[in-house]
Amino acid sequence: MSTQITTDRLVLRPVEASDAARIADLVNDPRVYRMVARIPANQTVAQTLAWIAGHTAGREENTKHPYAIVENGELVGVTSAHRDSTWLPFEIGYWLSPDRWGNGLMTEATEALVGWLKQRGERGFVSGYLDDNPASGRVLEKLAFMKADRIKVFCLGRGEMVGHVNMARID
Repeated sequence: MSTQITTDRLVLRPVEASDAARIADLVNDPRVYRMVARIPANQTVAQTLAWIAGHTAGREENTKHPYAIVENGELVGVTSAHRDSTWLPFEIGYWLSPDRWGNGLMTEATEALVGWLKQRGERGFVSGYLDDNPASGRVLEKLAFMKADRIKVFCLGRGEMVGHVNMARID
């Protein structure tokens, strides 16, 4: 059900098993896994393949839409939308290779994903960011997400509880 999405600088395409090694390599940078609650340190290719496989069925059920962010033919990150049931809003998540930070790519990619979901009739979205990752919060603010509350979450990559700001957007 997922399709390719294009922007001025990027191609967003469904994540595939052939992406597993590249994704595992990128998320094993502590600058990535320490800023995303659900990515463990030392994620293996096998774990990455399991994550990809788990999302494949969700595409057809309209509950999981992970997209590879491709710039000039190279996978540089992932932006995704997932939910446990079709009656819930999509949770937006993302990460980007640190060598591509500061170029507006994540805002561009995630804006395109949210736009694609809106075209499909989706109107509610949630997301959030870790307290010590304000750049991620700025991405969400640019996309009209508003702060909802602050909680503690367990960050797999750090192995500890960390502050997290929940955000939401209703169109």
